Amino acid sequence: MNETTHPPVSTDRILTGVALMLGFCVTAPLLDVAAKLASDSVPVGQITAARFIGQCALMAPFVWILGLSLRVGPALWPALVARALLLLISTFCFIAAISVMPLADALAIVFVAPFIVLLVGKYYLGEDVGPRRAWAALVGFIGVLLVIQPSFAAFGAVALFPLGTAVGFAFYILVTRGLSRRMHPVTLQFHTGLVAGLLCLPVLVLAQGSGSPMLDPVWPEGIAWLWLLGVGFFATISHIMMTYALSLAPSATLAPLQYLELPVATLLGYLVFSDFPNLLTLTGITIIIGAGLYMIHRERVTAKQLVTERAAPPI
Repeated sequence: MNETTHPPVSTDRILTGVALMLGFCVTAPLLDVAAKLASDSVPVGQITAARFIGQCALMAPFVWILGLSLRVGPALWPALVARALLLLISTFCFIAAISVMPLADALAIVFVAPFIVLLVGKYYLGEDVGPRRAWAALVGFIGVLLVIQPSFAAFGAVALFPLGTAVGFAFYILVTRGLSRRMHPVTLQFHTGLVAGLLCLPVLVLAQGSGSPMLDPVWPEGIAWLWLLGVGFFATISHIMMTYALSLAPSATLAPLQYLELPVATLLGYLVFSDFPNLLTLTGITIIIGAGLYMIHRERVTAKQLVTERAAPPI
């Protein structure tokens, strides 16, 4: 039986991918900082719209430079709209949360998303998930509860918004798995920004004059324009970095790096807003990171075992 061999990924490509992923871990929290600063004077819905309109506008030159087609097959539109809607809901919930909560607290709760993806994959998609990874997901949920408890006591029901982000983002990841195989990542990001932006606009028009603190649009003044531009800019840059990082280095190498986003968010929250997690929240964050890294480790072990079994000669 002939065995197909794959050329090794060059060290330079892997290091570039790692550098880009580290860049994502820094720029993504900067997006959160800009959104939190903007929320002082701009409604959450308007900030959400700025995030996607900015992404669409800034991705357009990349589409042109790369000579990519903007045509989308009719069969892909339902999944594309679903992806944009899920990301829109996730973004709205997260900005609503950080407008009140510290960055690190909200982001830590969102990191339950990989555990949700794992459980959805196991129970609804029939994916093979071992007991160790299932237990790691359960431990991760316990860590999230430790973060939610003091946040709920301090901020009320708004502490549940990051859970909405986590659920929406988990299903967003599942939808993206199918689309990423059929669309160029830059085109996918452009259309996601376009569709989500178009979904935002009628909501803001209808909410005008309603008095809703989250949806009634206002004319930004002064430095608020800078924060809104920052939201669109950092959203675009961070997603481009992540997209190209995944194209240069194995996902198994990059996956553990995503947890660096939490300490970066904690540091920025302290430097910009003087927010620092209490002991119970720090314990929960530590448990979430530990459970997530262990789950990634088990995925690597399982993948190696599958490769070994396939390479073994038949008896």
